[in-house]
Amino acid sequence: MFCASRPVIWCRAAFHNGYVTDQLYLSIWLDPQSRARRLRHFEELLRLFPFSLRAQPQSVVSIHAISTTEPPLLERPVNGPIDVSELVAIFDDYQGDDVAYRIESWWELWQFDEDWRLAPAAVALSCFGPEFDNGTDDRPRDQEDLRIDFGVDSNYLPGMDLPGSAKLIESNIKSLLRLVHQIESSLPVVRRRLETESGENFADRLQQILSPSGSVQ
Repeated sequence: MFCASRPVIWCRAAFHNGYVTDQLYLSIWLDPQSRARRLRHFEELLRLFPFSLRAQPQSVVSIHAISTTEPPLLERPVNGPIDVSELVAIFDDYQGDDVAYRIESWWELWQFDEDWRLAPAAVALSCFGPEFDNGTDDRPRDQEDLRIDFGVDSNYLPGMDLPGSAKLIESNIKSLLRLVHQIESSLPVVRRRLETESGENFADRLQQILSPSGSVQ
């Protein structure tokens, strides 16, 4: 469990602008024949991910074994912008089917704080070994291979009381969907699921927001 001072935490719903928010995740299952190379596919994911290039707090790289309840094998701050080669070199020192790799960092979204601005937003990317218990209800071998934690869902939901919200939140949504489609076209994905921690199918929610100007599968 990560503390509140980190970019992204494995946590429950919180309050944002007066209403309850939920954590948003993209879960990715790889082709079974590709799972043995999951770390290389995680590297591909990291290289295509649009990490923030702006001034930002430190990121945190961590290695975990057995389950999320165990103390990390390694936890290290890294300065941004993210150097993927540096991360991969760290990950390569830890191998095993019960090992998970995680980088808590930043990408850029439109956010409102007295005014709208494009700024670093918390995100975390994880890769799970087939014997690692990542805390879901599924058996380890049925769990996702890769996951992106996008933080609170409110970054992708228009706030009716905020001026300019619809247009700028739509930009955030398009950034999210563009990334999802890039992942599907670049990695051997057999299944993916975009949902909140409470279990809501967020793809359906986005379809309602974008319709009729766009849609998401």
